[in-house]
Amino acid sequence: MRSLDLLDGRLKLRHLVLVVAIADHGSVLRAAERLHVAQPAATRSLRELERILDVPLFTRGPRGMTPTLFGEAFTEHARAVLAELRRAGERISGLADAQVGTVTIGTLLAGSNVLLPRAIAALKAARPGLTVIVQEATFDAQVPRLLDGEIDLILGRLNPIDDLHGLRQITLYGEPVRLVARHGHPARSRPGLSLRDLTGYPWVLPLERTALRRELEQVFRDQGLRLPANLVECTSILTVRTLVRDTDMIAALPDLVARTDDGIAPLPVPLEPVRRQVGVTLPAGRSLTPSARLMLDHLREQAALLSRLPDEAEQGAAHP
Repeated sequence: MRSLDLLDGRLKLRHLVLVVAIADHGSVLRAAERLHVAQPAATRSLRELERILDVPLFTRGPRGMTPTLFGEAFTEHARAVLAELRRAGERISGLADAQVGTVTIGTLLAGSNVLLPRAIAALKAARPGLTVIVQEATFDAQVPRLLDGEIDLILGRLNPIDDLHGLRQITLYGEPVRLVARHGHPARSRPGLSLRDLTGYPWVLPLERTALRRELEQVFRDQGLRLPANLVECTSILTVRTLVRDTDMIAALPDLVARTDDGIAPLPVPLEPVRRQVGVTLPAGRSLTPSARLMLDHLREQAALLSRLPDEAEQGAAHP
């Protein structure tokens, strides 16, 4: 196959935008609607791009348009180019006016309750014109958006990234995970309370694909126990706290989260192997915008302050 020269002027930015939109939405029609262009114009642009590349990029099926091997490869590069252009625009804006800009943070359960609000407050106090966007989802859902440049960083419990290329992580602090329940929970009256004693109660657990869920499952296995049959799977911190506070449900929460709600408290059942490392996940091959760099600086500063409180955390767990 002849070598392609994609810098000869035929390839346009609209081609890159279109192919990513089709890959994301699964059809030319939905991509056209998303881009606010007519469907015939989108179809012509796709055909034009396929002529330039001299390969088919999508196949049509009952469930919409699916990228071919060529389409997957080209879409990956198109995403990278568009991400760099977005970063370039944001960086130029940030350099032109250091008082404005936007930083988008993908957040997980860990870090979203204490660290992030403190860091945002400090950032906004220093740069009130800077816009902060926070979007919550699981780690697996955040990674593609991080690589695409839609978010600047992921904050939360650090997940293994051995199989994920193009990422790097920075550890901010570590803290224990506690089993928590409401103050009047009937389990508190049982002498010598153990994990086995708690399996008959309803639980709130993280989703299966989260790192904390895997570690909790290992704790149960190590003690020859099965997961509780009566459980809810949830990663929303507000929902978890409300369920624990208002019912007899038990949950595993980071210590800082457990200590910021007067309606719940740790149970005297240790989870020794489970200790979360909170940090940020960043794209390895892309520099941060000025706004994102400022956000990271404030996250580091606030994490350093939080890491000075381990004695209080241990005392809170010893005297629920």
